[in-house]
Amino acid sequence: MPLHRATADQSCIDPLCPPVPPTVLTCTAPAAHGSPTPLTGHSVRPPAKGSPADEVRYYRGHGSPLRPVTYAPQRRKHRHCPLRSASSPGRSGAPAGCSEPSAGKKERIKPPELRLTSDPKLWRFANEYSLTLPRGPASHGVLGFHSNMLPSNLPCEDRQSSATCLAGRGGVLFGVFDGHTGPACAHAVSQRLFYYVAVAALPLRTLAELERAVEEERAVTPLLEWHKYPQDLSHPNGGVTSFHSLRNYWQERLETEDEEDEEDEEEEVTRTTSALVSAFHRLDYDLSVEAQGLSLTSPLRVALSGCTACVVHISNGVLHVANLGDSRAVLGVQEADGSWSAINLTNDHNAQNPEELQRILGEHPAEQRTVVRHDRLLGLLLPFRAFGDVRFKWSVDMLSRVYETRPDVLSAVGEAVRTMPPHYLTPPYLSAEPEITRHRVGPADKFLVLATDGLWELMHRQMVIQLVGDHLTGQSQSGTTLGDLQRLLLERRGRVLSAPEDQNIATHLIRHALGDDGYGAVAPNRLAKMLSLPVDLARRYRDDITITIIHLNEI
Repeated sequence: MPLHRATADQSCIDPLCPPVPPTVLTCTAPAAHGSPTPLTGHSVRPPAKGSPADEVRYYRGHGSPLRPVTYAPQRRKHRHCPLRSASSPGRSGAPAGCSEPSAGKKERIKPPELRLTSDPKLWRFANEYSLTLPRGPASHGVLGFHSNMLPSNLPCEDRQSSATCLAGRGGVLFGVFDGHTGPACAHAVSQRLFYYVAVAALPLRTLAELERAVEEERAVTPLLEWHKYPQDLSHPNGGVTSFHSLRNYWQERLETEDEEDEEDEEEEVTRTTSALVSAFHRLDYDLSVEAQGLSLTSPLRVALSGCTACVVHISNGVLHVANLGDSRAVLGVQEADGSWSAINLTNDHNAQNPEELQRILGEHPAEQRTVVRHDRLLGLLLPFRAFGDVRFKWSVDMLSRVYETRPDVLSAVGEAVRTMPPHYLTPPYLSAEPEITRHRVGPADKFLVLATDGLWELMHRQMVIQLVGDHLTGQSQSGTTLGDLQRLLLERRGRVLSAPEDQNIATHLIRHALGDDGYGAVAPNRLAKMLSLPVDLARRYRDDITITIIHLNEI
């Protein structure tokens, strides 16, 4: 394959790109989708031999303060991160995730433009994305997926991610992340969690090769191939911390775990379950440790906000769902008679789940009257499991120290975060323990709907599965009598004929969630009103909605 040297006038803003000046080699190979995909190598300089012991201990996860790191993006050569493959080139000609530097200015990334309009033809393309995966072992049984996101908050607090694992046993990853108290935590988790899953699932011998390559400053094989949305953004800072935290994770695996023997299929499935749990725990731990440093960037802001997460890992026909919070994964199953069944693969972690409520009360037996008030944790937080939200996890002394010494950060977050939660007696109250569901995909399992709670608050799961199934089969909703059809025909004939057809099924779901007329069709006037609500009113009627629909089998 031809090798090309990257140009020297580009700056990398990838969150996991280490700030060192290595030699950049870009290899172009035929991609699975029929177009060239750059596969990038990157040699990474390890910490200097004489680095202070405290700094090294921090990087190994023992909580020592992190030394502030500053760098000027406009003076750096463009470098791809060694842990990812590049996406298609951006408008400036640089690979996606990188941008041309502005002279004398620090690179700033603006949030996506939110075009909320009553015209469905305009809003539906803003965030929608569809991808068909090539048939073969590399797709792990996934035919493709459709996604879309409709914001309610400004800025939108939802995020999504999708990627293919390139190393080890492989697999395809999808995730939706519902942020609260701002988008910072959801944004960080959506960009970092899949790397932790990949590292947790890799065999130790592969991790050892990765560590040797980093030590010797050699090119490193990417771990993930991201399926990026047009509106997806790279994190503008925090790359140094993110990379070192991830490297510490694989170093600790090498130091503490024994080399595995060749695994059979059942052991591989068990390994995936433990890898997902480990990745969730470790990322939440790293977010907490990074927030305790002296960095002037955003780690503390990330940790003070929070997010739920629902992640799907599919490999060799086995589906794992790791859920944290109240987003959901629902399987669409086509029965022998052609009807559709909705199978829940997740449980909500909130006060509406009796088992989850009993878990919280059992962990804080002396606080039966205060630990859950008005169906919220300490009267404040709806989900009982989440990333971040250190104000429900740290000790009283640690929180008091933050409130006393970091007014600069507190002034930039919501008012609710600036004070200690009431009745804060026996932390931690909030857990980052994911609930894992395993399912072997069968011929009747046609698709999986992964969505944040904004969708499920508006639609029942059976209606969601019915709409997706009918869209895929080209049928209208069943159960309507001839008399109903005659009555509805006159009043709806014009608008049904003029209604735009959604090629993206996630867009189709959002349209029905907002504009359903009660008869399985969309009322354009209702849809227009819901889309044109002012920002300060929209949140009263709906939450951010993020949907990913994963195709598993032909219908």
